[in-house]
Amino acid sequence: MVMTLRNPPPGDSQFDLFVPYLSDIPLRDQRETMERPFFSLSKRRRLKPIDYTSPDGSTWVKVFPHQDFGMATIWDADILIWAASKISDHMRQRKNDPPPRTLQFMPYQLLQAIRRDVGGDQYKRLRDALDRLKTSMIKTNIRAKGRSKQASFSWLDQWTDDVDADGHSRGMSLTLSDWLYEGMIKDGGVLSIHPNYFLLTGAMERWLYRVARKHAGQQAHGWTCTLDVLYQKSGCEDRMTKFRATMLKVCTADSLPEYHLEWVAKTETGCPAIFMIRRDRLDSDHPAFQFPSKKDKRRPIYPA
Repeated sequence: MVMTLRNPPPGDSQFDLFVPYLSDIPLRDQRETMERPFFSLSKRRRLKPIDYTSPDGSTWVKVFPHQDFGMATIWDADILIWAASKISDHMRQRKNDPPPRTLQFMPYQLLQAIRRDVGGDQYKRLRDALDRLKTSMIKTNIRAKGRSKQASFSWLDQWTDDVDADGHSRGMSLTLSDWLYEGMIKDGGVLSIHPNYFLLTGAMERWLYRVARKHAGQQAHGWTCTLDVLYQKSGCEDRMTKFRATMLKVCTADSLPEYHLEWVAKTETGCPAIFMIRRDRLDSDHPAFQFPSKKDKRRPIYPA
């Protein structure tokens, strides 16, 4: 299903204003970005780089922030989820028509789609987020066949905003980097996510949901990960003691959509762990059990 503005900006042929209702299409996230530390988990401007290497040494990720804009955050990544959802829907509907790498939109449409307020300083925040996505530099050997190979990219190659004489946006565009775009269009490159992900306000909740979706997925018996491994995967700037306290709090609240969390105090390694499992995989008498919903109940994305 698509929509177009009832009153599109006059004389503007640059922007294709046909935009899918995200309430009508499944949300998608690029799977390779879901478990590694690609984004800052702080609302403060992060200037410290991320330098991650997997425990077996086979995979590494480095993220370098821009000195003026800081590092792209996990909230900025909502824009990339929006992009992945649009591209996936395009591929579903038009199998023989490759999706565009440049996406065009009105800012209020994107903001409403990712459940943000519209008005006030939200447009400025959107532009700031696009700047961080454009200027954060990522280097990684993910998707490389050999350890000596690597890719270097930003999330966006560019973004534009067509502003009229009164300072109002007449339309925006963003161009995904080749690395991100190729990850979205390859087989198995994206995973569905729950629409209530956008309602999670805490960075750790958002990050842990993405890890659970990536690893626990549809596994009948769930997935368990020790806290020290999770700490490295997060790229968090906090000390381990604070990270542990936050993870325990998140597990106790157990408020993630789709996934149930349990704190495992004792493991063979002596390090606490978190057990993650889909709620509909739990025994039906478990207090956290939920039936899978046939259709997500969401507020309308766009006014009638």
